[in-house]
Amino acid sequence: MLERAAGRPASAPGYGLDDCDGTTTLITDLPYGPEAAEVARGAVALALHGTETDVLADARLIGSELATNAFVSGSPPLVLCVDRRSLATGDLEVEITLTDGGCSRPAPPSPPAPNEQAESGRGLVIVDALADAWSLTTGTNGSRAWCRLTCGARPSSVDA
Repeated sequence: MLERAAGRPASAPGYGLDDCDGTTTLITDLPYGPEAAEVARGAVALALHGTETDVLADARLIGSELATNAFVSGSPPLVLCVDRRSLATGDLEVEITLTDGGCSRPAPPSPPAPNEQAESGRGLVIVDALADAWSLTTGTNGSRAWCRLTCGARPSSVDA
């Protein structure tokens, strides 16, 4: 869980909801500001504690990009949800969802190619490259960005 005011993990494992199907869920509010990306990375790391280092790095980057996009293009509140599910095959499925209060621009049908010299605009391109599946729905009453990563569930040798 994250402390709402401080935006930092309040504790290590023992977070979220663990139900009988092997799913653990972490849901947290993110600050509406540039620090949303950093807080999202920390929350993803907490939710995926002990997973393979490469998977953790990809998931943290995706969480950061979705949080940045929500802050830049959306409106408060920002809410992050990370679902971690152990599959019968032994693989791990991770779903990351970020919702915000909405925006007036429609979602692009595919990630726009950023200008080579641009300092921003690569978030959805990164999500598209790393995630197995993803979607973005925008509207004036709320927006939702979602993605799924599926990977082998080998434990990491280094904690993030």
